[in-house]
Amino acid sequence: MLLELAIGDAYGAGFEFADRGVIEDHNDLSGYIKHRKHDLGLGRYTDDTQMSIAIAEIMLNGSEWTPIGIADKFVDVFKRDPRPGYSTRMSKTLQNSENGTDFLKKIQTKAESSGAAMRAPPLGFMPDIEKIIEYATLQAKVTHNTETGVNSAIASALMTHYFLHNKGRKKDLPDFIKKYTSSWWTSSVIGEVGKKAYMHIRAAINSIVNEETLSGVLERSVSFGGDTDTVAAIAMAAASCCKEIKKDIPDVLLEGLEKGKYGTGYLINLERSLRIRYMGSS
Repeated sequence: MLLELAIGDAYGAGFEFADRGVIEDHNDLSGYIKHRKHDLGLGRYTDDTQMSIAIAEIMLNGSEWTPIGIADKFVDVFKRDPRPGYSTRMSKTLQNSENGTDFLKKIQTKAESSGAAMRAPPLGFMPDIEKIIEYATLQAKVTHNTETGVNSAIASALMTHYFLHNKGRKKDLPDFIKKYTSSWWTSSVIGEVGKKAYMHIRAAINSIVNEETLSGVLERSVSFGGDTDTVAAIAMAAASCCKEIKKDIPDVLLEGLEKGKYGTGYLINLERSLRIRYMGSS
């Protein structure tokens, strides 16, 4: 799940708010392309994956699930592995914070963007839905304390939970999400994905419900345009856990993902630890 999330993130990053022509010419899964704004390097993930790593590490290290504990980890993962891709708001706050206490004093929390949703997929490993909602809400309020920010985080976490814990068929995913959030998260009306977090959830669900392979989910997630890396990250995280979806990510994307200290190997081991901790198997 974390590996697929990172591949979606790194692949989608090359198309983030790119011209429609770039998507039409290059969205064929033949390789990673360069980000139009940030000097990331090919096959390198962005804040979507780094923040998901932060959530996964909190779940595993026994830290208290508190705003200060969450903020401490956000600062830690950024400082140990600085990279572009964050919003201006988050980047400046992380760069200017020494620890979680500092971060909480400086961050503006009334955002309706996708930051809280993009990092929520690891929470789906937890078996208790009430606990998922509690933790997704708490981590969202640290940076996105709005109805849109909180509900999108809950939806994102429940998408992976739905498949990891065999809650139903993928065609019924929208109805499952509606039980715990709101019906407009799962609207079939999709256009270019803007900054509002509900747009990312709509597009990700649309990709999962309408595709039969991971390659199809990834290509469709990018085809919407706009904030493509976040849509692809959320969709690929959930879709990779779905038994109805064929696991067919092209080798060029698997092999091309970054291999550094926090790259492919780290993501695989982190997910293995989550599976053992919350599901009793690797």
